[in-house]
Amino acid sequence: MSTDQLAGPDARSPMRAAIARPGSPRTRRPRSLRARRTGAFYVFAGPWLLGFLAMTVFPLGYALWLSFTNSDGLSPNARYVGLANYREVFTDPDTLASLGRTGLFTAITVPLTIAAGLLLAVLLNQPIRARGVFRTLVYLPAVVPPVGSALVFKLIFDRDSGSANGLLDIFGVNGLSWLADPYARYVLISLTVWACGNVMIISLAGLQDIPAELLDAARVDGASWWQSFTRIILPLLSPVLFFQLVTQIIATLQSFLPLLISIDPTPKGVGAVPESNQLIMIDVFTQYFSNGRYGYASAMLWVLFAFVMAVTFLVFKLSRGVVFYAVDPEQTQTKPRTIGDN
Repeated sequence: MSTDQLAGPDARSPMRAAIARPGSPRTRRPRSLRARRTGAFYVFAGPWLLGFLAMTVFPLGYALWLSFTNSDGLSPNARYVGLANYREVFTDPDTLASLGRTGLFTAITVPLTIAAGLLLAVLLNQPIRARGVFRTLVYLPAVVPPVGSALVFKLIFDRDSGSANGLLDIFGVNGLSWLADPYARYVLISLTVWACGNVMIISLAGLQDIPAELLDAARVDGASWWQSFTRIILPLLSPVLFFQLVTQIIATLQSFLPLLISIDPTPKGVGAVPESNQLIMIDVFTQYFSNGRYGYASAMLWVLFAFVMAVTFLVFKLSRGVVFYAVDPEQTQTKPRTIGDN
């Protein structure tokens, strides 16, 4: 037997010995690669994490602390009052009324917005000429800033010089005070539904994802357009509609800016908001900046947060058996692959 054979495989192959040695640089390379990737992640995600902590976590924590005090926003000596602010929220008739109006406003505008967006998406999915132009025109209100949209509606429904009263005057109808009760609510609902371009564009994407073969097969079998729409299109589009339902509910429950700008123009400021448009966020604004009750207003915001969470949870519970997914998300849990997996 030769000396190389007696020395073993490590003596014949220095490279193989270096690879097999635990402390060799080749065995440390995967760990250094993982460290570099971790460092790169924090370099790119670091600015967002800092912004999230400074702009979201800290304000939420500070507002939670304020909700247990009688802070007025100016005096540094805020006194701890425990749950007194929360008890007042649930016993104040004005706050409960504004919360009820917010729920009613959401229950009206969310279905109307989704229905309008879906109807426009179905119409603009047809093979018509200048289809792209119509899609652009319908989507434009969604990208107009809310301030601009509210000012446009304010001009249209102005009592003295608005085009709405001008149109009524043509038919011999006296002009209405659109920006005051009882019509202010309808103006606000119209303003909200008018900007349904986001719903339209998402619904249109969902419609174009439906296989045309299914609709062709239904047509060959003698199904009418309404049967195809209710038994094929709506079930396949239900995840998209459910997503829009949740996001629209969350956004509408926090409606604020259009209310302030659509008020009847008087020098009274926030107090001039018509009673039908006194939603919860207007009440919060009044408590913060008109009454100086920062602690009570913070408690109202946390109650609103709990209300939004409860409504969202209820919607998710009621969606079972109504929303149909192509693949059940609860039955497709796959193990994420790593670099070392084969």
